Amino acid sequence: MIYFPNDENGDVLRRMQAAGDDLSQPRDIDFSLLFPDEGTAETFSAMMDAEGYEVELGPWEAQSDDDANTGKWDVTVTRHMVPDHAAITQFEKELSGIAMPFGGRNDGWGCFEVSAESEDLS
Repeated sequence: MIYFPNDENGDVLRRMQAAGDDLSQPRDIDFSLLFPDEGTAETFSAMMDAEGYEVELGPWEAQSDDDANTGKWDVTVTRHMVPDHAAITQFEKELSGIAMPFGGRNDGWGCFEVSAESEDLS
């Protein structure tokens, strides 16, 4: 059993581990960032694309009516990696440092489960 720090990333990794995810296996991890408008999102996306990352952008989908029609844009940067607490936290810091001058901020990360059973099927 792997132990994780008591923070948001640790909470996610603990839930993944409890669900039977094989956290030693690399996979595509999607990192989401929010930007105040389309122009800043496009600028950031172009920078990440030039670095070789898979990037998607689009209007942000509000989670509640209070957040609707804000004009924010979401950029998803995909990186193939092992879901390791230190590596995820470091990459979030790197992304934040690049996004901050454009008014961007981290909005979480996610990935699909890789279980020992799914490895046996491949």
